[in-house]
Order: sequence, then C-alpha cells, then structure tokens
Amino acid sequence: MAVSFSRKPAYAAATPAPGGSGDLRAKLMAAVSNPFIGASGAACLFLASLATLVLITSDPHAGSPVIRLELTKIGATKNAPEGWREGLGGEGAHEAELVPGQLGLSANPFAPVKPEDAQAPTAEGLQNLPPIQQGPGLAQAPIAGLTAPGPGGGPLPIIGADGRTAAEAYARPFTPNGRPKVSVVIGGLGLNAQTTRAAIETLPGEITLSFAPYAEGLQGWIDLARAHGHEVLLETPMEPADYPANDPGPYTLIAANRPEDTVRKLEWLMSRATGYFGLSNYLGARFVDNDQAMATFNGVLKSRGLAFVDDGLASRRAGPIPRASADRVIDDELSAGAIDTQLRALETGAAGRGQSLGSGFAYPVTINQVRIWAAGLQARGMQLAPASALAHH
Repeated sequence: MAVSFSRKPAYAAATPAPGGSGDLRAKLMAAVSNPFIGASGAACLFLASLATLVLITSDPHAGSPVIRLELTKIGATKNAPEGWREGLGGEGAHEAELVPGQLGLSANPFAPVKPEDAQAPTAEGLQNLPPIQQGPGLAQAPIAGLTAPGPGGGPLPIIGADGRTAAEAYARPFTPNGRPKVSVVIGGLGLNAQTTRAAIETLPGEITLSFAPYAEGLQGWIDLARAHGHEVLLETPMEPADYPANDPGPYTLIAANRPEDTVRKLEWLMSRATGYFGLSNYLGARFVDNDQAMATFNGVLKSRGLAFVDDGLASRRAGPIPRASADRVIDDELSAGAIDTQLRALETGAAGRGQSLGSGFAYPVTINQVRIWAAGLQARGMQLAPASALAHH
C-alpha cells in the first residue's frame, strides 16, 4: 500500500525523472540504504497503519451531535439521588429521538412574513408536599388533525383543515372575570425528575410550564403536565451574546445561520414531542437581536400555528403570531425574599396595566414561592391566568 501526504497534483508523481533507468535504480538503492530515509519511511508506514486502524474501529456515531447542558443550573441536580434519570422513562411513542438521523426540510418549511437563602427548600422537600387540587385535565395530545410526520419521524404541528391551530387547541381554556390577570411561566422543566414532578403536582393548573427539548421522556412529562391541567411550552435554545462560551446545546438557533439551517433545527426541536401551544426562548440575546433570524423564526411559527412566549428578551419584537413577553424574571436573585418581591411587583404591574407576566426557572425555591403566592392571589383581587391568555397578535 502506498500512502502519499503530498498536496501536489497527482500527475507530478507520473513525471519521469531525467536520465536512464540505470541511474534511476542506483539512486533508489542509495536512498534505501540511507538510514535517515529508512527511518522516515518506517514512520510514515506506522502513521498510515494507525490511521487505517482508527478508520476501521472508530465510533460510528462520532459525527452525531453531543448534548452538553449546564446541569448546575437545574434545581438541586447536584444533590439528586442516584437513578433519577432512569425515573424519567424512555422515549414515548410520539417523541422524536434525541440523536436523529439525516435531517431534512419538511415539504413547506417557510411561511411568508414581513421583514439562595439557607432556608430555601430542596427538591426532596418539594416532593413531600401534598399534590394541589388541579381541576380537570387537558385533552391528551396529539389532537387529531394537528400533526404531521416531520423529517426525523417525530410529529410536527400543522394548522388543521378547519383552520384550528396548536396555539388554540393546546392552550388552557380561560374565562376572564374582570380582575387584573397575572401569569407565571416556569421553565427548564424535564431535566430533573424531582423538580419537574413538583412543578406539575404542586402548582396550580393556571401556571404555564415550559420544557427543555433535550429532556428524556419529554412526551411523558408533557402528557403528565396536561393531565394536571397545565398548558405547555417547548423551549427553544437561542444564541446568547456570549456564545460559544455559553452554549445552549447542539440545536441552538444561531443568528448568522442560513434560513434553511434555522428551519432544520427548529423542525427537529418541534418534532421532539407534541401537545405544546407555543415555543419559549432559552437565552437568545444575539439571536433575538437579528432581524433576518427572527423573520425566519416567526415565519416558521406562523406556518405551524404556534405562539411565542419569551422571558422579556423579545419584548420589542412584534410578529404575525400570538405573542407575550415577560415583564420580569422572578428569580434572577435566588432567595425566597427576592422572589416574593418580584411576585408582588407582578401584582402591582397587573393592577396598573390589567395584566402582567413573570418568568422563572425550575429551582425548588422558585416553585415553592410561586406555590405559596398563587394560593392567596384571588383574595388579593387578582386572577391567575395561563400565559396563553396574555398572548396576542
């Protein structure tokens, strides 16, 4: 086997050397007998053999996306008991694989669009709380006529033949009573079994829950949340200002990507599960600030009949879709007192404007304080509302 590491054109090797064949043989014998040239040849042969061995024995999945998440940002993950991942269960019947095969575009991917304090509770403590009386659950997903197979085999949302959308069908029904409306979205769910179950079972059904797309058993979590009366959002990892130092994962929407690449990532994310009424953002300062990137994003959501609820980053962004932006993040400072202050500020905002939306993360202290706060909201003259009730075109 001959191996060449030269970048020269192949025809250079075929050019005859000057002189006769005898001269050529003599030069070759002299080269072979040279100890330095012999050592170099042996080294080349070793490297070639090693490269061949790597090619034969390498991991066939080496080119697949590697999912990396900063799990220290997930409530109580560092102290989670062994086996919590196994408790999530396997991939559900309506759930796309975490590592898909060949990704392509769907038939019609584009739609036209105009350009802590020491006393904070632990996850284990939350599990000991009695489940709240949730009321009737929501319809199990998928609802007929609102999904189609995506490029990776998972379900993609579509607009029904009668014009019904996922934003309408999967939202929690809501009847206003004339009081100021207050909503809270809890995100980062699905990555920790304890905090996810606590949010689903101990928070009122009007609290909207947002799930990470990389969660194992994602469809099962969404089904459980809807059975407890919660409407659901699916988080979209978006490029932050400090990317790639801060990397939200392999399917992060990058501002400078071509539109078709953004659509491919979005369609994989959306096909992970079904039953959500819209998307939410995870990070995304750089992505949201890019006009073309947001035009592509809004176009996809419009064609799929989805809403977009963000944590406040996109508050200045309009769009041809149902939209809502959080007025404040309630747990930027991770202590019970600071969270209570932010929740009271939500009430003040709702009293002045008629409605207010807060965004929080699935920390045990956040879940606990929201649970306590929501229990007394009606007595203070407010109406707890799902986020979909605040989303408008």
